[in-house]
Amino acid sequence: MKRILMNKNTEVMVLEYNTILKGFDKIYEIKNIEFSPVILYNLYINNKDDNVLLEQLTEWFKGRGIPSWRDDLDLLLAKLNISTPTILLDKALGLSLSDQYWIKPYDSKIEYKDINFFDHDFKDSDFTNATFSNNIESNTEISLISPNNTTDGRLKKTWIIEDGKRYLLKGGYKNEVMQPFNEVLATMICNRLGFYHVPYTISIVNDTIVSKCECFIDKNTELVTAYQILNNNCDKEDAYETYIKILEEKGINNARESLENMFILDYIMLNEDRHLNNFGIIRNVQNLNWISVAPIFDTGQSLNILDYNDEELIINGDGRFFYKVDNFDTLLSHIKDLKRLDLSKLEGICEEFEELLHKYQNITKMTDRRINKICTLLFSRINKLKRIIESS
Repeated sequence: MKRILMNKNTEVMVLEYNTILKGFDKIYEIKNIEFSPVILYNLYINNKDDNVLLEQLTEWFKGRGIPSWRDDLDLLLAKLNISTPTILLDKALGLSLSDQYWIKPYDSKIEYKDINFFDHDFKDSDFTNATFSNNIESNTEISLISPNNTTDGRLKKTWIIEDGKRYLLKGGYKNEVMQPFNEVLATMICNRLGFYHVPYTISIVNDTIVSKCECFIDKNTELVTAYQILNNNCDKEDAYETYIKILEEKGINNARESLENMFILDYIMLNEDRHLNNFGIIRNVQNLNWISVAPIFDTGQSLNILDYNDEELIINGDGRFFYKVDNFDTLLSHIKDLKRLDLSKLEGICEEFEELLHKYQNITKMTDRRINKICTLLFSRINKLKRIIESS
């Protein structure tokens, strides 16, 4: 079936869409390649090969959908009464709340203003219940015209609308409850240190603890991840400096400090999952200007949640730094001026976080011992960074 890849109101390319394989079989015409996703644009201008572009285009489009490794995916699909998450890509023209790309039927008169999820409401309660409920009954009444069709990552998540604003709810992984609290802790730290970030709060859905944050993209912008920016566009050994150089050349003058702030947060929190798809930049989709770095988000996999046990306290570990996995101490070697940090602003944060964990203890069933160990670990990380700054 003939389709047009759109970026808001701009026609990017005319394609043949395979409704069975959920991919693209042919490029009929490239109209405005500069308005394509950055990963596709960089690929095309570097080799001008339509076949390579077609392959990457299909990979990009499928990557917009719910991944096969989503927590309890089988249960969600059963509730939605569908067999595979790729089916969802057809239900709302591929629309998302992270960008403005969509797949327009070739002869259709439909316009972006008629369908986008920034201006138009969508039913969210049924999908939310399907995501955060142990009820296994399918519901054929659930609306699949939703931005929930295009959410990535392994954690359960749904978009909701409250007071006209779009919020993302995200749970923990399986029986782990700390991810939502770590998002709130990251918010607390960023607030005190003045780091640009996405504010998270705790919410409860069907007796499940979830994090809640407002969408930081609007109908005129898109999130461009570091993965898109660097893919086939850098020497992996020098990705950090290459990334900063690219951002600065695009007019983002605070790129280095913003990136440093993110890794400082990761150091304090022992964030093990700062991969290339959970940081990036915000781009204006109408004039293609790079506006700013994206605010810090997705810091849930922190404070040893994957390695917790009752018998020991792991005070260090390995984190991700672009294409490398290395000890957290090495992250600090990339920070040019640690002395600009005023860690006195974090005084009392351990006690504040401990109070938050105790507040929801009746739901999380987290033991006093674990809460104490988590806060002891946080205290030790802050004090270790203080000592390093004092001795530098």
